[in-house]
Amino acid sequence: MRRLVLLVGWIGVLAVVTAYTVHTLKLSTDLRSFMPPAQTADQKLLMEQIGEGPGSRLLLLAISGADEARLAEISRSFVAALRADPHFSQAINGEFDAGMLDERLLPYRYLLSSSFDEAPLDESVLADELSQRVEDLGSPAATLLKPLLPRDPTLEIMKLAERWSPPKAPLVRDGVWFSPEGEALLLVQTRAAGFDPAAQGEAIDAIHAAFDASRGAQADASLVISGPGYFTVLVNASTRGESEWLGRISTVGFIVLLLLAYRSVAVLGLAALPIASGALAGVAAIAAVFGTMHGITLAFGFTLLGVAQEYPIRLLSHRRAGETALESVRGLWPLLLTAIASACIAYLAFFASGVTGLMQLAVFTISGLLVAGFSTRYLLPRVLPAKFRDAADTPGLGAVWNWLESLPRPRWLPPLLLAIAALMLGSASTPFWQNDLAALTPVPQDLMKREGRLRAALGAPDVRYLLIVEAADAEGVLELSEKVSPRIDALVAQGAVGAAELPSRYLPSLATQRARQSRLPDRAALETMLASASADLPFRQGLFAPFVDDVETARSLEPLTPARFASSPIGARIEAMLVKRGDHWLGLGTIIGMQDPAAFDALATETNDAVRLLDLKGASESLVAAYRERILRAFGIAIVLLVATVFIAFRDLHRAWHVLAPMTLATILVLAVLRFGGTSLSLFHLVALTLAAGLGLHYALFFERTTPDAAEARRTLHATLVCVISALLVFALLAWSSLPVLRAIGLTVSLGVGFHFCLSILMARKGRARDAG
Repeated sequence: MRRLVLLVGWIGVLAVVTAYTVHTLKLSTDLRSFMPPAQTADQKLLMEQIGEGPGSRLLLLAISGADEARLAEISRSFVAALRADPHFSQAINGEFDAGMLDERLLPYRYLLSSSFDEAPLDESVLADELSQRVEDLGSPAATLLKPLLPRDPTLEIMKLAERWSPPKAPLVRDGVWFSPEGEALLLVQTRAAGFDPAAQGEAIDAIHAAFDASRGAQADASLVISGPGYFTVLVNASTRGESEWLGRISTVGFIVLLLLAYRSVAVLGLAALPIASGALAGVAAIAAVFGTMHGITLAFGFTLLGVAQEYPIRLLSHRRAGETALESVRGLWPLLLTAIASACIAYLAFFASGVTGLMQLAVFTISGLLVAGFSTRYLLPRVLPAKFRDAADTPGLGAVWNWLESLPRPRWLPPLLLAIAALMLGSASTPFWQNDLAALTPVPQDLMKREGRLRAALGAPDVRYLLIVEAADAEGVLELSEKVSPRIDALVAQGAVGAAELPSRYLPSLATQRARQSRLPDRAALETMLASASADLPFRQGLFAPFVDDVETARSLEPLTPARFASSPIGARIEAMLVKRGDHWLGLGTIIGMQDPAAFDALATETNDAVRLLDLKGASESLVAAYRERILRAFGIAIVLLVATVFIAFRDLHRAWHVLAPMTLATILVLAVLRFGGTSLSLFHLVALTLAAGLGLHYALFFERTTPDAAEARRTLHATLVCVISALLVFALLAWSSLPVLRAIGLTVSLGVGFHFCLSILMARKGRARDAG
């Protein structure tokens, strides 16, 4: 009866904790939680640009599957729907947008346009412009121009639209952009961060819905989406889908394994309780400490918590006839406690990383291991049925144990394996560390090639380079941007770069705006010039009164500031390009078609680095390298603590060596095999090596244990074999994954489990068979 009450109470507590975590915990999907903490100014800028930068929020769209006229029609309807959708800050397709400046800002076009910088707005300029309008009204463009003519006879709005189009604008057919392959092209900027899969997923769903509505009955028309946000969603969905699929297979395999090992459905269910308790404790700890949990933390946490499955397995396999489960676990507890403490120490290195995602991973795993371990010690023995099958009686187990005990333990084996590992490490041709984050992307190469083709066709900015313009304030950035623009134009002419966009392309400095203001004619002079210029032209009198009003208004306007300009439909661009950083400001110029980065060195020297080229790839590699050094230092401290823990547990240096040496040598062998196979190591390999070491330590601890009889030796082997097979069921499957991250973890842990198991036997003390009686 007490057993039943305890079991019900245990399950009830789990239900309460589950309800608490579901109610309080929020899941995050922002991948920047797993990025290293930035140290330098360029690294901090890199982290912002990865998620918030204009390049990361761009989506490239291409429509195909219909004739050119129909594609243009779909494109116009499509872009109108996207501009009205709150998910997007910008949507352009090459079509003229008269609403790029709202009504209040329209007079500012004379302060923003450079049309009259060389020649002022005088009678001759007006005469030329009006004559050209007469010709335009007889062309196919008349429908577009006629509404603009009274207010803007010089077409400054259209000139600004052309100036604000991408520097390398695509081909224009039927008024919209087309690729050389005949696809209608669109460029969309999301409001959400590029590294937020959930928000990007909502934006992409909105794109599909708008496209389906726009194409109507044209069922053959198809849409292609590309860009960083799309890849984020794709990677997130692929990782989740494959993880779930592999997880289901490994779970079924694990259940079958335990049923074969223990021949009891009830025992199988009860053995799951400590693992479930640990998982829920980890999630509850995250909810209490952080409030928000990243989805990757949840997925990786359950993987790392796989170490905890060994705790109930050890109890089930080591139960002795004539003893209660509680009596059996008392004998195991010193070693189990050492194993738990050692694993927790290893995962403390993640907490020392300073990375939010890894800190959450450490809290989740350490909490889970502690709760799983202590519930195995104090709760599970009290709910297990009295009747059980002694693992020592498993057929063939004694023969396997005797064979393993008969294997030679040559003293030259560890030096030989170290020499082989050194040769393998020395012959590796690839870099030891993987610093390029892009190399870890599971995005198929054909999609990457398509992204490159669309980016080139659209003239979208490179995601690797930024041109930094630094000054004390936003006005200083705009002034310096104007000053260096001729130099950038010269680099474009030299072929060093295809094109570049600086903030002054959209918003001139206050000085430039005031200078343009001062050159505008007053109302009387403009009306006189306008009357003379239109005297022989077929325009009715008073037609251009709105034009005269706008010029007169522009003469007395306060110059346009970034804050005021940001309220316009086009303002999102300048808002993204002007960034306050502490007590200074940065202008973020975009680069298109970089050919010669070194050509910008002279510009940086001349401006004392006030204008410089930032290689985001280089900044990310330096960030990863610095972060890895921090992790390795934390691992070094963890290793020292681990050695101390094992030594304290055995109080015998010789026996501690027999536990630590197999783990160390196995880790070196895993590294050697990975490097010999051409793998450069990443953060995910470090995570996997930690997990493999935690599993391997268990094997060595229990093989080093002095057993009182032969039956107990067989129980030790039974428990270890079940642990090894269960670990391989999970991680060998991951090693076949198509996703680089999952494959790295699966292959590393599988190799580690194999090496740790073999070396734990071959490097254990000879003569334990005699100890076993």
